[in-house]
Amino acid sequence: MLNDMEIAKKAEISPIEDIAARLGIEAKNLEKYGKYKAKVSCEGVNRKERKKGKLIMVTAMTPTPAGEGKTTTSIGLTDAFSLLGKRAAAALREPSLGPVFGMKGGATGGGYAQVMPRDEINLHFTGDIHAITAAHNLLAAIVDNRLHFDGVCGLLDCRRISWKRVMDMDDRVLREIVVGIGGPLRGIARETGFDITAASEVMAILCLAQGLKDLKHRIGNIFIGYSPQKKPVFARELKAAGSMAALLKEALQPNLVQTLEGNPVFIHGGPFANIAHGTSSIIATRLALSLADVVVTETGFGSDLGAEKFFDIVLRTGDVPPPDACVLVATLRALKLHGGVRLDEMSEENVGAVERGFENLQKHIENLRIFGVPSVIAINRFPNDTEEEIKKAMNLCHKEKARVALSEVYSKGGKGGLELAEEVLRASEEDESNFQFIYPLEMPLLDKIEIVAKKIYGAASIAMEGKIKRRILRIEREGFGHLPVCIAKTQYSLSDDEEALGRPKDFTLIVTDASLSSGAGFVVVYCGDIMTMPGLPKSPATERIDITDEGEIIGLS
Repeated sequence: MLNDMEIAKKAEISPIEDIAARLGIEAKNLEKYGKYKAKVSCEGVNRKERKKGKLIMVTAMTPTPAGEGKTTTSIGLTDAFSLLGKRAAAALREPSLGPVFGMKGGATGGGYAQVMPRDEINLHFTGDIHAITAAHNLLAAIVDNRLHFDGVCGLLDCRRISWKRVMDMDDRVLREIVVGIGGPLRGIARETGFDITAASEVMAILCLAQGLKDLKHRIGNIFIGYSPQKKPVFARELKAAGSMAALLKEALQPNLVQTLEGNPVFIHGGPFANIAHGTSSIIATRLALSLADVVVTETGFGSDLGAEKFFDIVLRTGDVPPPDACVLVATLRALKLHGGVRLDEMSEENVGAVERGFENLQKHIENLRIFGVPSVIAINRFPNDTEEEIKKAMNLCHKEKARVALSEVYSKGGKGGLELAEEVLRASEEDESNFQFIYPLEMPLLDKIEIVAKKIYGAASIAMEGKIKRRILRIEREGFGHLPVCIAKTQYSLSDDEEALGRPKDFTLIVTDASLSSGAGFVVVYCGDIMTMPGLPKSPATERIDITDEGEIIGLS
């Protein structure tokens, strides 16, 4: 089989106007970025006469470091729905340069289930993430400027500033830095640091905002730090909302691209699910639902991360409905990993490991049932999977009374997803749907953390140092106890310990920090060794990426 790049080079893709027309979007409502990608003016699109389409959410079991193919499955499933005669679209996240040049590589699918133009999407795309980086760092510059001119008796206490800077790259040495050294002309010396842009609250705000007015309001509500009198200070008090929103005006409009089979895909926003809430923008999803019969959206990592946050954070905005059905992506290599097989032994048949590792998938099935949504397990087939391993996985799913289908979209495109698409439609039409949040907003923050830890992760208890508990209680006293929690933890385990594979039991979830994202509308709870600024791995993808003398980018997976 050809590799991803070879498949993409052979593809004949359509002008973006033709893709827009498939959804009834007129060319006058497009702001083109070349021939094959465009921003869509939501205000100009006529959506009044259309009935809202079905929403299909794609999540996964606990992944291996290489990922389990959620994006590939989402793209192939969209193509499959189109082959079934549905007007289909996908709503996905934008790739971050950190993973592109780091461990995972690109995020545009693979094989015959890709979005195009893949290289442009994986690199600068339409500049949205750069705009978010600029807006975030503008606020950081405003904060330090205010400190410089006001001194120690001003609005802000330099020892209690929580707002950092961001960049869209993995760079571990920037996690903790000192700024302002070298004399009074360089500002006030203080400790700060960098997060990756995907973890920025501005990223979360852009993805949760209903429109420009709501965007400005949310930006104004960003918590910056404390005054010398220990009162919380917000971005609106620094008059930062207007200028930040001006930088985000174009980024707020969703981006339209296409699959290899010519179906529309909105790619907009890119919050990480292990740190932030892990789904594409509400604006893009809502637009797609108003124009398509079926919309496929992806939530990052497993049901314990992206899916839980989609349910408990995104759906609480009221701007996106609960999904009509969920797809739970599983792979034999992930089952074998959780069954005790090493990464370098994945290609060897091991039916016993598939059975042992199934307990991990079993917990993710349970999680979706806790939220009361119909679901289908998609066995994402890889070339080295054997018939015996597949048979074992399917039988184990059937024993759980779970719907299951084999997905071969990587090797066959939309045709390889027909079985899955048909099963998803049956689930959405025949199975009982009784969506419910797992905690009420009026519940104390500590209780919310404990419920997620116990119900979704399978923890026995939670633990934290006294100072962390006091920080969380202070957030409550300051009027933010009604917000949902966004738990940041490793994606490689149901627990906060990435080495605890399978289905960990009787463990204690260790809370290591908490912060207020009042603009986005949630409280971030950090667990274990989670980092908001990743580092490059020993052999990063950047070593394989190059550009030829003719300008062709190579090595971008």
